[in-house]
Amino acid sequence: MKRRVISALISLPLLATSALAGPAVEVLGTDYTFANRIEGMPEKLSDFTGLQINDFTTNDGVRLSYWEAGSGEPIVFVPAFGANGAELINQLWLLSQTHHVYVLDPRNQGLSEETPKGARIARYSMDLNEFLDHAGLEKTVLAGWSMGVAVIWGYIDLFGTDRISKAVFVDQPVSIYTHADWSEEERLDAGGMTTSPERMIAAFQGAPTNQQVVDMKVVHRSQMLDSPYAQNAAGLTEAVIDVDPASTMRVLFDHVTNDWRDVIRNKLDIPVAVFSGEESNNLPSQAWIAETVPDGRLYSYTSEEEGDHFLMQKNPVKFVADLRSFLAQ
Repeated sequence: MKRRVISALISLPLLATSALAGPAVEVLGTDYTFANRIEGMPEKLSDFTGLQINDFTTNDGVRLSYWEAGSGEPIVFVPAFGANGAELINQLWLLSQTHHVYVLDPRNQGLSEETPKGARIARYSMDLNEFLDHAGLEKTVLAGWSMGVAVIWGYIDLFGTDRISKAVFVDQPVSIYTHADWSEEERLDAGGMTTSPERMIAAFQGAPTNQQVVDMKVVHRSQMLDSPYAQNAAGLTEAVIDVDPASTMRVLFDHVTNDWRDVIRNKLDIPVAVFSGEESNNLPSQAWIAETVPDGRLYSYTSEEEGDHFLMQKNPVKFVADLRSFLAQ
């Protein structure tokens, strides 16, 4: 059953298709009219004439799809847990006016293949490396949202930063799992939000919970769809992406239990932009990242600016303007 939400924590998109490549409308087999008409944005998917959907096969035989548009300096987006190129349609459109933008659908997400193989962040990071090879990107900006940031941290841990010009991190805790011997300061710096990965995963699947088991603010904020941009992206996702929660959930335990503090302290030798906001309980950890890396900048959005885990979705115009400013520095 499809659900109209922008959160990858709530909507778990997956579509099994044959390998196709070309203009988005042709690959999807349908056009789509956005519910909200917004000045400067396409009214229909077919108005986005340069949008392509292509794919490649990983070294373990999994077909991964990716969305791309524009020309110029490349930017590769790795979306959140369960998310995909359809959910980033606004970012694709806005950034494609000045950059060559890619969104990689991770395995078991979006238009990529459903598979029981590789449900680990390390494998997702290898997939990202293979995508850079496939696309011929010797130097690029890497941008991650939520779990997509962890995939980039895993990539940097494995392969370093030689191919990355700058990095963009949108509201990903450094360690979702809170260790029992941490002080409260350590928990806040790491962004810990649960002491039980199993109970956290169950809560995201609808099991009863409370704020001491897991921080549920991210789920609550995902359901606040007052932004017409977010509504348009959610509508497109609902129309063209099917949902298979069991497949997408496979990676979540591994994602929750990783601690990336050593990577942030020792391996981020490139300029880094970190995005968060007043309505995200991750904000202290995002400030810690920006303060810890040698060249970091924190972009903190107010409540009025939709400063939550979905700020990129709800306020894409400001996000893209801030991103362009960072890239121009």
